[in-house]
Amino acid sequence: MKKQKAVKIRLTKGEKFLLTSGFICVFALILVQVFCGATQGNLSIDVEKLKYEISKQEKTNESLVMQVNELTSYDTIKDVVKDMGLAYNNENIIVISK
Repeated sequence: MKKQKAVKIRLTKGEKFLLTSGFICVFALILVQVFCGATQGNLSIDVEKLKYEISKQEKTNESLVMQVNELTSYDTIKDVVKDMGLAYNNENIIVISK
């Protein structure tokens, strides 16, 4: 039996540089992808929180509008005016028209 000689692959400086820079680029791309994915997840969570706060504030606003409408109704104002001892005088109303 003959001994087989191991074939050594010799790389030049340029090939070593290209190979090393290729590995660094792949590693950097993986890191950037993970970082961007985490940032996107955090932004999605923030957006959902803001949507919840907006809907909560809209419900509060609707409730307040309903309360204002109840308090400004003619019957409520009429009752308050009577409690204060005032009277409705139609003769004192002036209509301005152009």
